[in-house]
Amino acid sequence: MTLTDATPATPPAAATPAGRAAPIRTFHRRAGRMGPRHADALDRLWARYGLLVPERPAPLDPAALFGRRAPLVLEIGSGMGDATAEMAAADPGRDYLAVEVHTPGIANLLALIEERGLTNVRVARGDAMELVRGALEPDSLDAVHAFFPDPWPKARHHKRRLIQPAHVALLGSRLSPGGTLHCATDWAEYADAMLATLTADPGLVNAYDGFAPRPAHRPVTKFERRAVRAARPVHDLIFHRR
Repeated sequence: MTLTDATPATPPAAATPAGRAAPIRTFHRRAGRMGPRHADALDRLWARYGLLVPERPAPLDPAALFGRRAPLVLEIGSGMGDATAEMAAADPGRDYLAVEVHTPGIANLLALIEERGLTNVRVARGDAMELVRGALEPDSLDAVHAFFPDPWPKARHHKRRLIQPAHVALLGSRLSPGGTLHCATDWAEYADAMLATLTADPGLVNAYDGFAPRPAHRPVTKFERRAVRAARPVHDLIFHRR
C-alpha cells in the first residue's frame, strides 16, 4: 500500500512490524462522535483528499498529491481543521498537508475543504513523525506548524512530547534552507522547554530574541480562546533552518 492509496475512513490500527520496537507516540488516540455533516464528508471526500500514514510509509511525491509543484507546509495536529483551512485559503501559493488522528477533526477539515473550494489542502491520518521520517524527503518543506501540541505535563510523559531534540532534528532536516518551524503553546513550562530545545538545535536559528510576538497570520484556535479565558499566556516560537 502506498501513502496515496484510497483508504477506509476509519482504517484499523497497523500492527508493529516484527523485530521493530513500538514507537513512542506523541498523541492520544481519541474517539469522538460524528454528526451527519462529518460522516457525509468522510464518506465522500476521503478518497479525494485523504491519505493514511502506514507504519512504514513510502516516499511521498507532493507534486502528484496536489497536482502541482508548490512550497509545502506540514501541519502537525490540525485538530478540527479550522485554522488550517483559514491559512490555506489566505495562502493559495503554498500547499498544506495536515496530519491528525482524531477522526471528527479529519472529517471537519474535509468538509471545510469542499465548502471553501480549497485545492491546496490534503489530510493525512496517522503519526506525523512516521510521515516525516519515512515519506518526506530532506529539504522538502517550506514550513512546519505545530500549534498547541499535547503538553504531556507529567514528568514521566515528557518523552512523548513532540518538541524534543530528536524530533526537532528530524523536522529541521526536512525543512528547506530558510524554512520555518513555527510552534505555539499555552503551557508555560512546555513553552520554556520548547525554547530551550529549539535554541539548542545547531541547524535552527531563532527569528526573534526569545519568544515571538503573536503573528497575525496564525488564526486563533479553540485552544487559544480557551487559554485566553483561563488567563494563560500563549507563546509563539518561530525558528528558521540555517
